[in-house]
Amino acid sequence: MYQLLTDSALDLPYQTLAANHVDFVSMHVDIAGQEYQDDLEQQFDLDHFYQQIANGVMPTTAQINIGQFVEFFKPYVVAKTPILYLGFSSGLSGTFNSAVQAKAMLLNDYPTAQIYLVDSLAASCGQGLMVLDAIDKRDAGMSITDLAAWLTTNRLRYRQWFTVDDLNYLYHGGRVSRTSATVGSLLHIKPVMDVDTAGHLRVVKKARSRRKSLEALAANTIATLAEPVTPRILIATTQAEDAANIVQEQILQQVPQAQVAIEHIGPTIGSHTGLGCVAVFSLGNTERN
Repeated sequence: MYQLLTDSALDLPYQTLAANHVDFVSMHVDIAGQEYQDDLEQQFDLDHFYQQIANGVMPTTAQINIGQFVEFFKPYVVAKTPILYLGFSSGLSGTFNSAVQAKAMLLNDYPTAQIYLVDSLAASCGQGLMVLDAIDKRDAGMSITDLAAWLTTNRLRYRQWFTVDDLNYLYHGGRVSRTSATVGSLLHIKPVMDVDTAGHLRVVKKARSRRKSLEALAANTIATLAEPVTPRILIATTQAEDAANIVQEQILQQVPQAQVAIEHIGPTIGSHTGLGCVAVFSLGNTERN
């Protein structure tokens, strides 16, 4: 048997990972000069975090370092348990590169260790959806080598659509220019974004109202579903549950048997989106381009 591993950028509930025997390593977030671990709400108070953002606090995030990965991987390596780590997009963080370097260090001391690393090229519940699919395939008997290959081959089929209510957080996180944030705010433009083939966020449409941006999330998701009858779809939000419910209702009107769940976006991603983000994740019928 082998061990599935991931990190807390995936925005799934801790209980889901624990129930399915998936271990994770925590990302770091700095709030007003104090560092916290994103532990999937075991101890981290997500409501208080978003209240601080509402009060004007601009948090920052830090990647997981090499030493933390060595510490995370080593117990499994010492126990001779093969591991498969599915990590946060290398296009958005240096975290995955830290995992690559940690693997190299461990192989120097444990040359027969089986360490498989897969860059999800995904964010938030896009990564989370890949983990859920990996759990299903592991439980169905897929080998670690085949699962690593399947995830790598199919990772660009995972569709990820986002919109935010305030462009200033994306500017603060380096995702849009100051001019775009200022002009967009003045014109009430709501961007519709996805994740490109390198795992970077990009703006694909500029909607002129919040409602139209939400409609675009639902429409884009439905148009590209790999399984059009009973697909698994995750919606994630930073305390915009009413907006997330609108998207869910629009999806279920067109795909009534869809398995749709709404999750919280944690501090790692929420630090860069601010309040009001809504994102939709699904497996697509073709690769994104």
